[in-house]
Amino acid sequence: MATAAPLSIAYSPCPNDTFVFDAWAHGRVPDAAAPTVTFADIDLTNGMAERGELDVLKVSYAVLPWVLDQYTLLPCGGALGRGCGPLVLTGRAGDATALSGKTVAVPSERSTAYLLFRLWAAAEVPGGVGEIVVMPFHEIMPAVRDGKVEAGLVIHEARFTYQNYGLHKLADMGEHWEAATGLPIPLGAIIAKRSLGAETLSELARAVRTSVRMAWQDPEVSRPYVLEHAQEMDPAVAEQHIGLYVNEFTENLGEDGYAAVRGLLERAAAEGLVPALGPDALAFP
Repeated sequence: MATAAPLSIAYSPCPNDTFVFDAWAHGRVPDAAAPTVTFADIDLTNGMAERGELDVLKVSYAVLPWVLDQYTLLPCGGALGRGCGPLVLTGRAGDATALSGKTVAVPSERSTAYLLFRLWAAAEVPGGVGEIVVMPFHEIMPAVRDGKVEAGLVIHEARFTYQNYGLHKLADMGEHWEAATGLPIPLGAIIAKRSLGAETLSELARAVRTSVRMAWQDPEVSRPYVLEHAQEMDPAVAEQHIGLYVNEFTENLGEDGYAAVRGLLERAAAEGLVPALGPDALAFP
């Protein structure tokens, strides 16, 4: 790296992030110093980005319109995909009309999941939903099960475990997005401070991309790091999680990846959910 001190980075303890960053975090990427790592869930890293904290952050794509003055989007390391969208869960089976005027728990109002949910609800829920309650994502399924809220928007490994809570999938936000756009679902972004300069940003992107490739080449090396931070997640679920969220878009956003990000944020801006992006806002140095 061109910087004298190690870069500071924050990402979640979820298996996809620890898998992606294992090699770099442990100094195994050639010619790249290991960064200083902070673990934080996405709602916390979104806030860190808005306050300009740390050099590199894993954030929701939904927060980009508020932070791209200080940060640039890296073309690698993030989470996009197909068949991996957030779910709306309820305590009993039903359809979208059941959510009219109802209370819904969400993990954050500045998350891609929330934007996808609002775009879906605008098209599918007559009269719209009622109160939105923000709570940590690991509390959402118990809250729906216990009747504290009438529905919940869930992400990550909840896709694989919601039936353990006796819950029903009302809708898949990813299915709605893919049917409407034909594009992958943009979930988590890697951003870095513009003040690092073009040379360091290019080296950073190389380090992240190399870390991804090294994880793929020998997945067993990252397993201890993944399971150490997986919050008692079943190893099989952790592997499903990685398989779903670490894919070709993690190595390189590519044309479809960038189209998905811009498409989401432009649709959200049209609904008044986020500020509009400038024409070059997503360009990487």
